[in-house]
Parts: sequence; structure tokens; C-alpha cells
Amino acid sequence: MVFWLCCLTGILTFIIFILIIKICLLKKSADEIADGFAGRAASDTNTLIGISSCDRHMRKLADTINKELLLLQDDRRRFQQGDKDLKNAVTNISHDLRTPLTAICGYLDLLDREETSDTVSRYLKIIRGRTENMRHLTEELFRYSVYTSVSGGTPDEPVILNRCLEDSISALYAALKQKHITPEISMPEQKIVRMLNRNALSRIFGNIISNAVKYSDGDLVITLDKDGGITFANHASALDEIRVGRLFDRFYTVESASADSTGLGLSIAKVLTEQMGGEISAEYEDGMIRVKLSFPKTCFV
Repeated sequence: MVFWLCCLTGILTFIIFILIIKICLLKKSADEIADGFAGRAASDTNTLIGISSCDRHMRKLADTINKELLLLQDDRRRFQQGDKDLKNAVTNISHDLRTPLTAICGYLDLLDREETSDTVSRYLKIIRGRTENMRHLTEELFRYSVYTSVSGGTPDEPVILNRCLEDSISALYAALKQKHITPEISMPEQKIVRMLNRNALSRIFGNIISNAVKYSDGDLVITLDKDGGITFANHASALDEIRVGRLFDRFYTVESASADSTGLGLSIAKVLTEQMGGEISAEYEDGMIRVKLSFPKTCFV
């Protein structure tokens, strides 16, 4: 009796030992698949996932994932090529439109020197307004396609955030005054310096402030903290959480926006910010939109 009990115990121990080894091998295979999937999904490579296990179930799982990875890579390449083709098309179209638009504006300047009736003058004024709007839209499309096509960003230099922000606000003083907006500005006395591209940063500030001018209910609060974080806040009854969540989408415009809006202002700001290693976000709470901009320590001088 004792002998058979010992035999049974030995068999059970052996089975448990085999199961433990099996579980360890399966766990190892699962880790290999997880690591392989993460690496290949994040990179553009045709290398397939390989595992050391001979278990047919795990190998079948790896094969299935490999097939899906190949489909994912194909979709990614098609998307990248399509996005590239779209940017090239936008660049070419906007470039082709700039020349005739410039010519039209030139002829309109010549017509302004001629004696015309009040009706003709009124029509010419309407044509000039529509032409200027179209030229503005074309320039924005051209800039967006150029910015998004640049790889590696632009050369950096020491930039004083305080001064660049003040210059951007001053440049848009007329637009702010027209909307009866007197911005409340808060920034530290100490100079906040970052290694950034000055022109790109001015473009970011300008686009954010222009967006605030479009949607503000009459206020604008701009804050620069000692850590270099910048917040643009204003009440905006025309917006809501869903619309604010889409403000950085290219070509997205809010219905109440002006007719000459491209929906590219904040998209350009986002592209330029990320090219310089920064972060930009927008939130909507209690009827107020806050656009937050920051640059990490890698951007410090």
C-alpha cells in the first residue's frame, strides 16, 4: 500500500513538474510574441515575429499575428504614400494659385486708379475682398504643406519667451482692438529662455491668439509661468468640449468661424510645436477654452 502511494505521489510530482515547465515555456512564448509585436508595430519593417517554442498553438498564434502585421504594414505604407501625395498636391495647387491671384490683385490696384461709378467701385471692393480671402487661404494651405513636409524641424536658437510673446500680442493688436478684446497678460519678470526656432514660435503664438480672437466672447487671459508653460484662456460660448477636442484637426472649422477660415491655424501650431519637441493641448470647462503650450527640459538653454 505504501509502495503504491509513493508511486502515485511520484507520478503526480512528475506531472506537476512537466506542467510547470510547459507553463514556463508558454509564458516565454507569450512574452516573445508580445515583445515582437510591440517592436514591429512601431517600426516599418517586414521582419516577422519568431518564437523559440515548438508548441503548435503558440506557433499558430504567432503566424496569425504575422499575417495581420503584414496587412498593417501595407495599410501604413498606403496611408503614408496617400498623405504624402495629398501634401504634394496641396503644395502644387496652392503654388499655382498664388501667381494668378497676385496678378488679379495687381490689376485691381490699377483699376482703383481709374475713374469709375459708385456701383463699379462697390463691385471692385467686393472682388478685392474675396480675392484677399482666397489669397489668405492659399497662403495658409501652402504654409501647412511646407511645415508638415519638413523633417527634423528647423534650426534652434536661444529665444526669450517673454519677448516673443509680447511681440506676437503687439502684432495682433489691431485684430484684438477690433473685437474689443483687452488681453490680461501675466508673466514673470525673469527672462524665460528656450532653444527654439524664433519664427516658428511666433507663428504658433500668432495662430493661437488669432484663434482666440475668432471665438472669444470679449476676453483673453495669457499666462506665462516661470517654468515656461503658456496658457491662453478665454470664454467661448460658440464652442463645446467636442468642438474643442477637434480644434487641432486639419481643415476643421467651427460653424461660427469666419468664412475665410481654413481650419489650419491650430493644426500648424501643433505641427510646429511637436517639431520643436513641445506639447500643445486644448480643454473646455465652464464655458472657457484653455490652450496650453509647453516645451520640455530638452528645449532648455
